[in-house]
Amino acid sequence: MARYNAWQNQSLFHAAASLSEAAREEDRGAFFGSIRATLSHLMWGDLMWMARFDGGEGPGGSIAVSPGRYDWATLWAERPRLDARIAGWSWMVTEEELAGDLHWYSFAQAREMSKPYGLCVMHLFNHQAHHRGQVHAMLTAAGARPDDTDLPFMPDEVPEWR
Repeated sequence: MARYNAWQNQSLFHAAASLSEAAREEDRGAFFGSIRATLSHLMWGDLMWMARFDGGEGPGGSIAVSPGRYDWATLWAERPRLDARIAGWSWMVTEEELAGDLHWYSFAQAREMSKPYGLCVMHLFNHQAHHRGQVHAMLTAAGARPDDTDLPFMPDEVPEWR
């Protein structure tokens, strides 16, 4: 799923780059409005979960700031680095970790949380697919052409960003 994440992000970002800034910022009726705002929320969420998983740097701020947290230039520069972080972590996470519980403080729920680690990992990848589906639909409606999203068509190796 980490490889799928990187493949799909590369596809969506290149399709989004073919649009004007105005087209990326246009409110298209999705939960976070625009293509860029949805990609910003997705990066914010991925950073939040990765900080919980690997103890590294998180995004700062609350979910309320997530749609406006990252401008296009920052998204373009940082998304490949984040995808590499996710891939590196995925190689290192152990079966023992996945079988245990993850404990964290949820600002969204304003309380301490504890859930099965494996469930939280599934959430990370499901959350990505959910919002990337929204972005894919917005891009298609805007006339951009992202790649196919079907798992059987995923390349064996995800190339470096072009």
